[in-house]
Order: sequence, then structure tokens, then C-alpha cells
Amino acid sequence: MVARYERIADELRTDILSGANPVGSQLPSESELAARFGAARGTVRQAVAVLVAEGLVGTRQGARRIVLGNARSQSFAELHSFAQWARANGYGFGGQVIAQRRRPAGQAESARLGSAEVLDVLRLRTLEGEPILLERTAYAAWVADAVEALPPDCESVTQALYESIGLVFAYGEHLIDAVPAGAQDSRLLGVRRGSPLLRQRRITTTHEGRPVESSDDRYRAGSVTFSIRNSISANPLVRQAGDLRFPPLERMFES
Repeated sequence: MVARYERIADELRTDILSGANPVGSQLPSESELAARFGAARGTVRQAVAVLVAEGLVGTRQGARRIVLGNARSQSFAELHSFAQWARANGYGFGGQVIAQRRRPAGQAESARLGSAEVLDVLRLRTLEGEPILLERTAYAAWVADAVEALPPDCESVTQALYESIGLVFAYGEHLIDAVPAGAQDSRLLGVRRGSPLLRQRRITTTHEGRPVESSDDRYRAGSVTFSIRNSISANPLVRQAGDLRFPPLERMFES
């Protein structure tokens, strides 16, 4: 037997996909939905949680839920930045530098980036007005001046660096896991401390194999999914126990 909250979630999902609740609009409040469906607010809350997990609805503590549209999926088949992916899919997006500083590279970073000094940048990304991603990026010294010259609200660092110095981010290696939200994560992403975040760590290089950046990106749960298409003859996904490819990046600027 289908649970009541699942039937409510089905109706709300249909409303969103049909355009009755268009992308960017506010979802009715819990009390309004409870009255519409003749259900308890707790049941409505469960139904909405399903849509949040599917990426159809965004939620922020203390704010009305926003319709985000179809579930958003980013593929690893091609190397795209967050801004490139968002623009290609017609999403409204933005970015803001929260903090940045130069510092000596740690031993592991120096080996990864081939640089004795790095530029740390903490950047908050938004999608359809919702904060969904924190990027903690360490840039190699050779590209630091160009990154520092970008405006704090630069929408696409990848495009800006291509236009300013001809830099092309050509190759990327990614590790994906889940981590609990720390104090800074929870404050900037609007989630509870300890909430699960999808983490993508990556190292990006030029066509010549010159390291550009090493990044720790943390997505709010339910905000985006990653897709990997493979076959028996070509499988880009490799399962690994623990943290074997490169060690965790330092948690910078954490309070």
C-alpha cells in the first residue's frame, strides 16, 4: 500500500513537472498543503522531503521552499565547471568569494600542484538563488595572480581565466564521497551541522599536464546528482577503499 506522504509527493511532483508550479516559484506553505490534501503537517513535511531529495525543491532554514525544476544531473563524461554546467542547462547561477589568501603549500599539496605556494579561495556557489556548493580551491602559484585579479562575484572562473590568460582546464581527476557539514559549511549552505554533504575532490591540469588547482567541493544534499555512463569495455568509475589517490585537502578558513 502506498503511504499517504508518497501520494502527496506524487501530486506535487506532477505539478512541478507540468509547470503548474513553475521553476523559481515558491512552494505553498506546509499549512496550505496540509489544508489542500487534508493531511497532517508532518505528513506534508515528509512528502516535501522526498522532493528535496530528488532535487525538485530547494530548502533553506527559515525560508519558503523554492521549485527548482527537474532533478539536476551533472555528467563526468566531459570536464565542465559548475558555471558551464549551470549555463548549459539554463539555470540561474552565481558565485561569491568568501575569503582568499596566499600561503605556503603543504608537502602533499606541493607534490600535487608542483608549487611551493598556493592561493586558497573559498567560494560560495548559488543555483536559482539557493546556496548549494562550497568550493575550497588551492591554486598553483603560477596562476594565482590571474585568479586574484578576478572580481569576487565572478560567475565563471574557468571562462574568465581562458579570456585573460588563455588557460584551458583540460583534464580532471575526481574523488566522490560524503562528509558531515562542519560549522562553516552549515552556516554558508543553510543546513544543520552534521548534515550529509556530497563532496567532490578534484585535481585539474592543462593539456600539457601542468597542475592548475586542487579543490574540495561540497554540495548540499539533494541539490545535484552526478551521472556516470559506462560499459563493460570502458568504465571510468573506479571504486576505492578509503582515501588512496590523494589525501584530504586541508579544511581552510574553518571557524
